Amino acid sequence: MTDHPVISAPKIGVLIVNLGTPDAADAPAVRRYLAEFLSDRRVVEIPALVWQPILRGIILRTRPRHSAHAYRQVWREDGSPLAAITRAQASALADAFGSGVIVDHAMRYGRPAIAERLEALKAAGCDRILIAPLYPQYCAATTATANDAAFAALAGMRWQPAIRTLPPYFDDPAYIAALKASIEQGLTALDFAPDAIVASFHGMPQRTLDLGDPYHCQCRKTARLLGEALGRELIVAFQSRFGRAKWLEPATDATLAALPAKGVKRVAIVAPGFSADCLETLEELAIRGRESFMAAGGTHFAYLPCLNDDVAGMKMLRSILFRELEGWLTPA
Repeated sequence: MTDHPVISAPKIGVLIVNLGTPDAADAPAVRRYLAEFLSDRRVVEIPALVWQPILRGIILRTRPRHSAHAYRQVWREDGSPLAAITRAQASALADAFGSGVIVDHAMRYGRPAIAERLEALKAAGCDRILIAPLYPQYCAATTATANDAAFAALAGMRWQPAIRTLPPYFDDPAYIAALKASIEQGLTALDFAPDAIVASFHGMPQRTLDLGDPYHCQCRKTARLLGEALGRELIVAFQSRFGRAKWLEPATDATLAALPAKGVKRVAIVAPGFSADCLETLEELAIRGRESFMAAGGTHFAYLPCLNDDVAGMKMLRSILFRELEGWLTPA
C-alpha cells in the first residue's frame, strides 16, 4: 500500500530518569518547578483540597526566592548540576549497548519531560524501552512517581512499546563496589583523615515508613553494606526536611552540629542515595553542612561527590542496565 505509514527498523530504548530541576536559577523558574513537584500526590500525600491553597498561597510566594538563591550557589555554565550530569551520563552510555540501542534521559519534573522523550524514542523505532529511574533506593515519591509518569504517557499511545523498569539497586554488589571505589579515591585526595564518615540520604516523612514504604530500610542496608566494604561503620542521617510533619531521623544538620562535641572534629560526608550531584548535595551538604559543622567546633570537613559520570559510576550503570536488557539484546 502506497499510503502505509513508514515503520522504522526496530530498536531498543533506554531512558534514564532523574528527579528534575528548574530551567534557570531565578524565582520564576523555581516557582514553575516547585508547582509541578509539590503538586505530585506521591510527593505530598495531603488531600489536594487542603494542600493546594497552602501551596499556591504562602509556599509558592515565599519559597522560590529562597530556593533560587540556593540554586545560584551551585549553578554551572551548562545549567543546573543535576541536568548537566544526567546529560553526561546518557552521553557516556550512548554506545554502551550497541548500535541497536538508543540511550536518552528525562526528568520527572521539568524538562526534558518523560512523555516527550518516550515519544521521541518511539518515533525513532524503539519497540522495547527500559525505563531506568536512577534512584538506588526505592520510594513511592521517587521511583514510583517516575514510573507513573511513564505509564501515563503510554496510556496515550495507540501502539505502545514493550516496557521494562529498572528495579532499585540499593544492595547490588556493583553499586556497593562503585561507591567504595569512589569514596576511597575521594578520601585519598584529602589532606586529613576523617574521624567519621556520614552517609546522608534524602529524608522522607516518617509516615512513608509507617505505611510500608521500603526506603528507610533500603538506605540502612546500603549504609551497612558500604560500611562493611570500607571496613568502618558509617553514621547514617537523613536530610532535606520540609514542613512540620515528623521526618526520618536522625537529621543530617543536627547530626553534623552535634559531632564536634562528641570529639569528632574531622568529618567526610557522602550521599549514597543520589546518583548525581544536585542542589541537595552541593548546596545543602557541601555548603550549609560545612558551615554548621565548623560553627559547632569542627576543624576539617569534606563532601565527597556522588558517582555522577565518573568511571566507577558509569561502569556500574552499564552493568545493571545491561542485566535488565538481557533477552532483548540477545536471544532469550
